[in-house]
Amino acid sequence: MKQLLVIIGILLTGTTTIAQDSAKFPASFIGHWQGTLNWYTEGTDEPKLINMELHIQPSKDTSGQYTWHIIYGKATEDNRPYLLKAIDSAKGHWIIDEVNGILLNQYWKGGKFAGAFTVGGTTIINSYWLEKGQLHLEFFSHPAKPLATTGLGTEDSPKVDSYHIRSYQKAVLNKK
Repeated sequence: MKQLLVIIGILLTGTTTIAQDSAKFPASFIGHWQGTLNWYTEGTDEPKLINMELHIQPSKDTSGQYTWHIIYGKATEDNRPYLLKAIDSAKGHWIIDEVNGILLNQYWKGGKFAGAFTVGGTTIINSYWLEKGQLHLEFFSHPAKPLATTGLGTEDSPKVDSYHIRSYQKAVLNKK
């Protein structure tokens, strides 16, 4: 059982080999990034393709803060001017401030910038990382309520919740 938990822990921490260019967060992420988001939803193997941009720049107004400006499609369609703020950068703890009262906790771990949040009964897990000069991102979404709970509730067979993955989004963005 302990081996299974160790394997699950390794899988969840994303121990993928990440290129050297992601060594310093957020400095190495600064730039205007653009590309195509592939959005996979239930019932289809073909993704919906959406133009995407992510602008990360030091804030002109406040030292130690950065813009985290996401554009889906055209700027007039879905424009999200957020802020990236350090909570404890030495421990890799940041927030994305949606500037409307919503603060999303994010963490720099193993060369990835990642977080999870639940809104409207759906949990979204996200990660961003640099590889070979490109900004990669992934989003998984699932209902907050488990699809099934299995296991006997013992040390050798603990209760385990599993979830229905509703959608998966991925993009590889290039610096403009």
